[in-house]
Amino acid sequence: MNISIVISLFNEQESLKELINWIKKVMDSKNYSYEIILVDDGSTDSSWQIIEKMVSTKQANIKGIKFRRNYGKSAAIYCGFEAAVGDVVITMDADLQDSPDEIPILYDMIINEDYDMVSGWKKKRYDPISKTIPSKFYNWTAQKVSGIKLNDFNCGLKAYKNIVVKNIEVYGEMHRYIPILAKQAGFTKIGEKVINHQKRKYGVTKFGLERFINGFLDLMTISLISKFGKRPMHFFGTIGSFSFLIGFIILTYLSFAKFFYLQYKMTDRPLFYFGLLSIIFGAQMFLTGFTNELISRNSPERNFYHIEKKIDF
Repeated sequence: MNISIVISLFNEQESLKELINWIKKVMDSKNYSYEIILVDDGSTDSSWQIIEKMVSTKQANIKGIKFRRNYGKSAAIYCGFEAAVGDVVITMDADLQDSPDEIPILYDMIINEDYDMVSGWKKKRYDPISKTIPSKFYNWTAQKVSGIKLNDFNCGLKAYKNIVVKNIEVYGEMHRYIPILAKQAGFTKIGEKVINHQKRKYGVTKFGLERFINGFLDLMTISLISKFGKRPMHFFGTIGSFSFLIGFIILTYLSFAKFFYLQYKMTDRPLFYFGLLSIIFGAQMFLTGFTNELISRNSPERNFYHIEKKIDF
């Protein structure tokens, strides 16, 4: 199969039929063999009924996955990646803001130019300033942290080699930083393509202001995990040892001064409490690192989601 198109959706009943017809038109015009994997992330409208009807009438080569509840976009993408069998995997949003007309170019960049993944860049955006300004800040921060020269990490329209999606784990809210996950997995040839961004035609955005806080926290998480995920003791142990050493030096100095210069009480000096706190903090960090080492070596799989239904074409 040439292409697997993974679409995560939540309450997108107005746009589904139009999107599928648009994709089908593009795929048929290029004679691609393809599948469309629609992952319903716990929609409360009639999105799933529309998917079932399209599958039953063989409107297109559709696979459907329905979550029992809303898990989030990362969970939907992860399950879509698991089901994808195409040589090239395309992700896109279901709100018609990503244009299926871009798919052939992204496909050619993966197949003919041998990119591991290609990320879309919404250079001209039809989003409110409340989204565009924070996005620029996060993209700049992600560039500096990861060393990946992309202008739009969070663009939903991306293309991957199949081997890439089978070797990365998308969880939490990490869909924003899939290029970083790919780089950590050893897939370093990452490209970018300016794409046409469409105005929202139906409904409203499903993401609130909390995505900015979550995005920053996820970036910090992925940065730490990439360096210390398999060796947490190196992170916590280093901080703990340094803190413990500072506290030990301070208390040693105060003890020496106490026994040789009897003009004051140790507990009368603020430095005593700083040294004591440093030793306690250092011991806690060391124990935290040791505990995390035990957890990381015995942790079960992270990605487990309750799927209510699956349908295939």
